[in-house]
This record gives sequence, C-alpha cells and structure tokens, in this order.
Amino acid sequence: MASLKSIITFQSASPSQEERVTAEQKTSETILGHYRAVRRQTDLLAAPLSAEDQMVQSGPHTSPVKWHLGHATWFFETFVLTPHLNGYRPFHPLFRTIFNSYFNSAGAPPDEAMRSTLSRPSLDQVRMYCRYVDDSLQNLLQSANLSQEALRLAELGIHHEQQHQELLVADIKHSFWINPLRPAYQGSSLPPINQLTAPPQKPHAYLEGLYEVGSPENEFHFDHEGPRHKVHLKSWRFAVRLVTCGEYMAFIEDRGYERPEFWMSDGWKVVQQHGWKAPLYWEKSGQEWKVFTCFGARKLNEHEPVCHVSYYEADAFARWAGARLPTEFEWEVAAAQVKSEGNLLEDGIFHPMTARAGEGDVPVQVYGDAWEWTASSSAGYPGYRPAPGVAGEYMAKFMSGQMVLRGGSCATPRSHIRTAYRRFLQPEARWQFSGIRLADDGV
Repeated sequence: MASLKSIITFQSASPSQEERVTAEQKTSETILGHYRAVRRQTDLLAAPLSAEDQMVQSGPHTSPVKWHLGHATWFFETFVLTPHLNGYRPFHPLFRTIFNSYFNSAGAPPDEAMRSTLSRPSLDQVRMYCRYVDDSLQNLLQSANLSQEALRLAELGIHHEQQHQELLVADIKHSFWINPLRPAYQGSSLPPINQLTAPPQKPHAYLEGLYEVGSPENEFHFDHEGPRHKVHLKSWRFAVRLVTCGEYMAFIEDRGYERPEFWMSDGWKVVQQHGWKAPLYWEKSGQEWKVFTCFGARKLNEHEPVCHVSYYEADAFARWAGARLPTEFEWEVAAAQVKSEGNLLEDGIFHPMTARAGEGDVPVQVYGDAWEWTASSSAGYPGYRPAPGVAGEYMAKFMSGQMVLRGGSCATPRSHIRTAYRRFLQPEARWQFSGIRLADDGV
C-alpha cells in the first residue's frame, strides 16, 4: 500500500438498516410497509423521465426503464399473486412473456437485446399494471390465511425490485451518455464540485485468525450468501478508502493501458479489442479530463473515487500500485467492524463522493459510493444448496465466470445493502458503479 504512486434529493423511501427486523419479527404488515416504500422509490426514480426516455435501451446489457417497471411488477404477479391469491386474474395474459427476464420455469423469455422494440404495452398501460398488482398484493398481505411461503416470496420480490432500482439508474446514465445531446438525468445544473481533499491512503491491519462469514439465518439474504461458516485468513491490510480518480490518472499517465505486464491475459485482450484508454465515462478535452455523470458532463475531480472500472482494470491498477484486491472474506471481516452507512441511493447523488477522514486508520467508504471488486470468483459456500423453486433459479445459475463485488454503491438502496451481500458481475463489466479498494498481505 505504501508503494502506491503518486443536487436532486430523492425522498428516503425505504427503511434504514436500523429499522430492519429479523425473520422472526416479520409480519405481513412490515412486509407491506416495505413494499409500499420500495414502490414509491421506484416511482421517484422514473419521475424525471419522459415516455421516450423510458423506451431507450443503449446496449444488450441494459434494459429500458419501462421494462424495469414491468418486470419488477411481473415478479410479484408471477411468483406471489398467481399461486397464492385465490381467484387472482393476471392483468394481461401475454405480460407473463413480455416481462420475463431469464426465469425459464415461467416460460420462454424474449430476447433481452430486443426489449426496446416493444413499444407496446404503452407506458400508461405499464403504470396501470403496476397499480393493479399493488392493489392485489395488498389484498394478499392483508388476508387472514397468508402462508409463510407467500410472505417469503413477497420479501424476495421487494429485494428483487431494489436490484432493478440500481439497474435503472445505471441504465439511464448509459443511455444518456451515448446520446449526442448528453442530457442530464438529475437536472440541467451541475452540483458544485466538493472541495474536500481525500484523506491519505493508508492501510488498516487485521490479524490472522478464524473468522465467521456469510449471512445469519435470521436476516433476509439471497441463497448464495449462506450458509454462515468459518474461514481461516492470514494477516492482511485493507486500504482506508477507495482509490481516487487522481490516483487512477497516475496509472493512465504511466501508460498503464499500454503495458501488458499489469494485465491478466483475458483482460489484455479486452483492452485491445475495445481500445480502452480510461474508465467508462471519462473523456479528455485538450489537457483536461471530464467525466459524464447523472448531472451531465463535468470536470473530473481527482479526489473522488474512480468508478465504472472493470475487474480487469481494478486488478491491473492494484498490480501497478504494488498491492492487490482484497478477497471477499477479507472485505467482509473488515466491513463487519464499521457502521453500515454511506452515500447510497436515497441520498439522491448517484455519483461517488470524496471520502471524509475517519478515526485513525479505520476504513471509510465501505458502504455506498462504489461497489468494490474483490479477488474472489462467484461460487457457492461450503454446504451451499440452491433454494427450492424460483429462489434457486434466481441466483444459482449465474454463479460461473463472474467476480464478486462488495459494499454497494451510490445507486444501491439503503435497506437492501448488508455486510454479507455478494454482488457478482462478468470481469469485463464497466456499466455498474464499480470501484477499487486495495489490500496487501500483513507484515
């Protein structure tokens, strides 16, 4: 580590982590309250967008906003209402196909790269669909004979929608970026660049030992976040904050994208194939770097965390800096010792902010701002078994060829993130709000 070279405000619509309840305490009333809050938050995210904005799909890895709205609603209709609400009649029989993503148990989904070709149903119809399902789910959650399975699936659907809230922000940012007009999602006037200086980069040391990792059984989690188990970790050091744009710029100026010795073989091929010279959304105008944000284009702030980098770029930077990426278990042990707070979706900034100094060398920016790539590939924990039914299809079939990220980002809902949360993406992915935290071996 020591060798490292040198606003719109969205209403807070989801419960804070302090307001969470354990599985034993959850009732239909608490689930219904969470559902309503999350649906309000989705409406707020879509509110600044025109019907034309909500039709745009900028690439095969993205989806139109209108489709996100329909798909989140489809999940509740298909897996919660249809099997668990007596006499429920689907809003439209073909919506089961149109808004399916990859759940083969629910039928053959349409080609995801073609979602923007579906001009019908109209946005008004999609909104009617959302309200129809809202009313029906309320009836289900207030019914006297509600089963625990229905309650469990409703909660899964809520967290599924929160995932799509984050995707919605990332997708509309990408769609606006490829538009020559470069419109601003969050208004036409940029917020002032904050004048904070990032605290010095230094490591926090952790001792070798046996640590418990994974999600506790009595908290909501996706199946691949358990079972909780023990891991032996050798001593390591964990950077106090995320890597900044200025530090990453030094990597670029040192010809980091031109030197294959820093890159994994597959990563070097991707760099050559796509002609990468900098992170996604960075552009050089004369001698000045600019970055595209949800507020539009602005001058690059060297003290803000670098964002929208792939795993390959994060790993290459770490090698160049004489460090490495932390494993997901090193990350989780470090994260469990700090408060679960940060720049998250409800703050309405949708851009990583400069770190504020913590106490001593205690890590900051652990939650929010930017997802943190780890050196761990996505795989099941010892004793892992996919959950039965739709929950098993939800995660298990993607646990191949992906790398784990931790910590959430500026677009992650506050009540959705947790210490044991395992996000995974293909190593070449850059569209997500993904950044870098360094680690190295303890001394």
